Amino acid sequence: MGQVTRGELLGRLAEAVGSIAVAHPTRVAVDGPPAAGKTTLADELAAVLRERGRDVIRATIDDFLFPRAQRYPRGEYSAEGCYFDAHDYAALNRVLLDPLGPGGDRGFQPAVYDRTTDTVLSPPVTTAPADAVLVFDGVFLLRPELNDRWDLRVFVSTDLAKTVDRAVIRERPVSTPAAVERRWRERYIPAQQLYVATVRPAEHADVIVHNDEPSRPVWVTRTH
Repeated sequence: MGQVTRGELLGRLAEAVGSIAVAHPTRVAVDGPPAAGKTTLADELAAVLRERGRDVIRATIDDFLFPRAQRYPRGEYSAEGCYFDAHDYAALNRVLLDPLGPGGDRGFQPAVYDRTTDTVLSPPVTTAPADAVLVFDGVFLLRPELNDRWDLRVFVSTDLAKTVDRAVIRERPVSTPAAVERRWRERYIPAQQLYVATVRPAEHADVIVHNDEPSRPVWVTRTH
């Protein structure tokens, strides 16, 4: 364990990706709570990998949500609903993770849903180079339905109270602080607590990034 600069963190992650020797595209999960900094970290890692000459596929769990009419059967603020009902893992495996994995034909689709328009998508199938890297961010990525599909598992850990403060700032253009706080405290944080209690994602991660201070994160490497 040790505190590093942001640049050092990204360099170490890029080296970890480069050390993976597989005969198919390398599939990297960047997991963690909402507003922990997953998307930012995944974007930065993708940029570093591209600078190093890798072909990068950038995708996110937000593009594998069920349509809104399907994902709230337990209510809009249900933590159990957030964990069990929100994401289409079968589609994620079918169109993205399995095609890029062992025995796959590398023909993938990066999304099945458009959150802005709440519509189902079916983008053209693209064929990835064998040495491509999938950098995929999202919540609940180390749950049993997905855990064995990843070649590198990164868990971004942040104090859950900090995620509320970050979310209020991030979502200020589209939502009120009160609405954001309610969504986080009633749905997202309890869903993360359920995830941690049932799956123990940090125990499955290859790398844990403590991101309470994004400019000075703490790097932890795990062995299994």
